[in-house]
Amino acid sequence: MFRRTPRIFAATLAVTALALGACAEKADDKPSTGTAAAAYPVTVGALTLDKRPEKIVVLSPTATEMLFAIGAGPQVTAVDDQSNYPADAPKTDLSAFQPNAEAIVGKNPDLVVLSDDRNKIVEQLGKLKIPVYQTPAATTLDDSYRQITDLGTLTGHADQATDVVTRMKDDITKLIKDLPQRAEKLTYFHELGPELYSATSKTFIGSLYSQVGLTNIADPADADGKNFGYPQLSQEFVVKADPDFVFLADANCCQQNADTVKARSGWAGLTAVKNNQVVALDDDIASRWGPRVVDLLRVIIEAVAKVPA
Repeated sequence: MFRRTPRIFAATLAVTALALGACAEKADDKPSTGTAAAAYPVTVGALTLDKRPEKIVVLSPTATEMLFAIGAGPQVTAVDDQSNYPADAPKTDLSAFQPNAEAIVGKNPDLVVLSDDRNKIVEQLGKLKIPVYQTPAATTLDDSYRQITDLGTLTGHADQATDVVTRMKDDITKLIKDLPQRAEKLTYFHELGPELYSATSKTFIGSLYSQVGLTNIADPADADGKNFGYPQLSQEFVVKADPDFVFLADANCCQQNADTVKARSGWAGLTAVKNNQVVALDDDIASRWGPRVVDLLRVIIEAVAKVPA
């Protein structure tokens, strides 16, 4: 999702029920193959486009990354204020948190791609006959693959989208295959912010850790699902759980690192701290579900692989 303060970040994820590299498909790479002349009209779900969109407005950092990864970047004319990758994406002051129909219409789009339907923006744009494709926060990798494929179909880049998905699947398979087999699973704490919001195994980020074979200490804190997979833990809860790893998804936004974690009351004795297994993640990559999930998995797997089986 989008970068924001930890509390707003976690709360927004809960409301929307959401919330990675050389071998990964970079958003600004040019795919080697593609659809030379896609046939229109094309239909994805309830959305039909009569012709290839050439003025795409994107209100989702993840969707921005997906579109550039499949070669549709030249068709993107405006992205929201949180879309910071790739660097040459046409960033504007459009907000995905408070979308304004008039501001969007001012960009003269022939397709709007967004994740969250805030302020009833989908209905507003629908009344103006502006096509909208929604990419809700993924809960599994299959969701991510499907969205990339759908965007490829809608933008005339079906072949490139297939290439990206295939490359992601192949890279992830290779990464996981090299993991050592363990008699006992290692445990981890994924930190969304210093306020100790975390993500359970039922979330997209949690599903990635599950593929690596790690046990999530946050799962018992939201066993009933009332926090939508994003519980706020206490200092005492984390200390008692004593995770083997602490993964920080707040290293950039909140300057959290191994030293700040060690300085917390009671945390110096954590296994993760004593064994130098506090891992700083890229906040943005760790909060999105586009092609760079491979980068995130690589960081996690490299950290885990250092622990003797």
